[in-house]
Amino acid sequence: MLKPNFRISIWFLLGVAALVAVPAYSHWVFARPGPLAREASVLIKKGTTISQATEILFDKGIIDSKRLFLLRAKIGGPKIIRGEYIFPAKSSMASVWNKLTKGMIHTTKLVITPALHGWLVQKRLEPFIPENKFWSMWENPELIRQTGFPDAPSLEGLIAPATYSLNLAMEPEEIILEMVQSFRTQVFPLLVGGVLPPYQTLILASLAEKETNLAEELPKITGVFNNRLKSRMKLQCDPTSLYARWLSGDLRFTPPTREDIARSHPYNTYSTMGLPPSPIAIPSRAAIEAAKAPSETQYFYFVATGSGGHNFSQTLKEHNQFVNAYRNEVNRQRRASQTTAPRLQANTRTSAGRPSARPTPRRATSPTRKSQVD
Repeated sequence: MLKPNFRISIWFLLGVAALVAVPAYSHWVFARPGPLAREASVLIKKGTTISQATEILFDKGIIDSKRLFLLRAKIGGPKIIRGEYIFPAKSSMASVWNKLTKGMIHTTKLVITPALHGWLVQKRLEPFIPENKFWSMWENPELIRQTGFPDAPSLEGLIAPATYSLNLAMEPEEIILEMVQSFRTQVFPLLVGGVLPPYQTLILASLAEKETNLAEELPKITGVFNNRLKSRMKLQCDPTSLYARWLSGDLRFTPPTREDIARSHPYNTYSTMGLPPSPIAIPSRAAIEAAKAPSETQYFYFVATGSGGHNFSQTLKEHNQFVNAYRNEVNRQRRASQTTAPRLQANTRTSAGRPSARPTPRRATSPTRKSQVD
């Protein structure tokens, strides 16, 4: 028979072994490969508690022990950080915990470029912001106030062109506010000190931005518009007639028609004197600089050449000659395209079996139209 002291020693050793074994086993379970069969994404949104996050992870099949995961959270240490997370197959609970507490968030780079208008910004943000939510924020007075132009009718032209790091767990207001605040700090200061007040400078810059793809032409174009403003002439900027079309509910993104040109609308500078009520797109820095200091020229007209760039003129007679030259160039390109079509068709297959690309001639359009409209 075992002596009492010896029995006590055995129980003591068994207790010590248990104290060592349980944490060791828990650590092994926490560090072993998890049950996830294939890569999965999880959104931890604002206000999500650790218990709710644990339920999400368990329901997604990323972890297999809610109790152990919650126990790790109760021990203390860093808290989980909200965001969008992607977990590879067989992720251990340890790696999951590490990602959530270190904020190893999956982000998407979203580029907002100059020349984008509200409808195109909405399309780019659609994966992150529902359409109806976007348009409600687009005219939100509080968000507009953040730009520095509280009386602006919308956020058109009032978000900064930049590359934004977004994730699907972000709130819509958070995304738009970041873009608006970037405008306030990066763009607003650039608008001060021009020949026009800052908001009008922004409007003029947006018109020039939509008229040309060539930065070197921007001061000439703002010079033409500035001359027209001073002479009480209508600006007759084609992109404004398109913007008026879209505001009227017709969202065809096609070249302006005679109906567009004739439409009576505050944004159509063919029917309304002066600048439109707001920008019609996001202007580039070069366009803003051109709007602040338009070229001092005698030009009142410009028209596309048909082969890149524009011809500028002082008189309507000279302008009409350039218009005819533009139409002739477009017709020449169209005839050349038709002449080479049979030969191109005979060689439409490459060694990879793909159709060969063919350049598209520019359309004949009205005198001040940019070569391509977004």
